Amino acid sequence: MILFAHGSRNPAWRKPFDRLLQDIMRRGECHAVLAFGEFMSPGLAEAATSLAEAGIKSAVIVPLFLGGGLHVRGDLPKLAAQARAASGIRLRVAKAIGDDASVLGAIADYSIAAISSPRKHA
Repeated sequence: MILFAHGSRNPAWRKPFDRLLQDIMRRGECHAVLAFGEFMSPGLAEAATSLAEAGIKSAVIVPLFLGGGLHVRGDLPKLAAQARAASGIRLRVAKAIGDDASVLGAIADYSIAAISSPRKHA
């Protein structure tokens, strides 16, 4: 699995993505790596190559975006094609996490909980 996020010039921005990666790896169901579209490393091709070097033949790219805008619909298909060519592994692109009803439901739950517990969510 490749968790694909935008990237930022601020190194602290990636902390929740690192926690997400650790949680996925702790579950032990699959091997996972992070990749970023810009400003941070590794890029998608580098992440796919690291999976290939680990003997992985196929992977799914999970776009960690709430909306399917330009990065998901425009940049990601091109980056995925480059990553396929660079790594030689089969890559499938999942829908953006914001397109999933369960993710949106979890965000709605969090948002509603923030009303009753402002200190926990500040």
